[in-house]
Amino acid sequence: MKESGLVHEACRWCYQGVWGILTSYFRLPEGPPTLPSMEGEAVEYLRPSIAYLNYRKFFFWFGLFAVDVLLFVLWGVFSYWWPLAGLLTAPLWLIVIIAPDIIAYIAIHLRYDTTWYVLTDRSVRIRRGIWSIYETTITFENIQNVHIAQGPVQRWFGFANLMVMTAGGGGGGHEGQAMMGSHVGLMEGLDNASELRERILARSQLNAGLGDDRGDEPRSDPSVSFSTSGKAGRLQETEQNLELLAEIRQLTAELAKP
Repeated sequence: MKESGLVHEACRWCYQGVWGILTSYFRLPEGPPTLPSMEGEAVEYLRPSIAYLNYRKFFFWFGLFAVDVLLFVLWGVFSYWWPLAGLLTAPLWLIVIIAPDIIAYIAIHLRYDTTWYVLTDRSVRIRRGIWSIYETTITFENIQNVHIAQGPVQRWFGFANLMVMTAGGGGGGHEGQAMMGSHVGLMEGLDNASELRERILARSQLNAGLGDDRGDEPRSDPSVSFSTSGKAGRLQETEQNLELLAEIRQLTAELAKP
């Protein structure tokens, strides 16, 4: 949905001014959040897709049309019955009709510009918020499930939401529950949700030791030649203990000789 026209340009100009004021006086972060990483570890910075922004604007314009038409009708009825009062209050009616539209348009862009997802090999950090900035960090080793949520309108726009669930998290699978759950991280507006889901699950298994081939190899002490896993290991350990006891007995007997 490509926007154009004087209204869009006016809203964009207002947004740029408001964003500059907020970043300067309220110390809003202009860049992505930082996430500690090891030397040489890849750090990936993701944003919601432009389809997600258009999705939010779609409902903005739909609501704007419905509300503004209703307000204009009320103004028309008011002016019909009280023409002079309708003329005198025209500036107030225009402010009531136009100001909320500009504020809502700015809020949509602010929400989009403050949303970031940062991934490393060990964790993911989610940031969102307008007035209050919230950051959530989830380590891959604690992830139990990654769920994709996509409604029909979201599917039409071509994006989906990803819910990352950790141990102890509520598991309803709904976006409302994901926002309230302290053990669920919500990544909104992803155009590659399926691919990102597989990558997160793979990293989760790797950090949990399930995807590392070295995790299946027996660990041994170089000074010990036997394994302590299974019945064979316990039998071998017992035999070596008996041999050690026999050597101690023989040494004791030699020391006891006159």
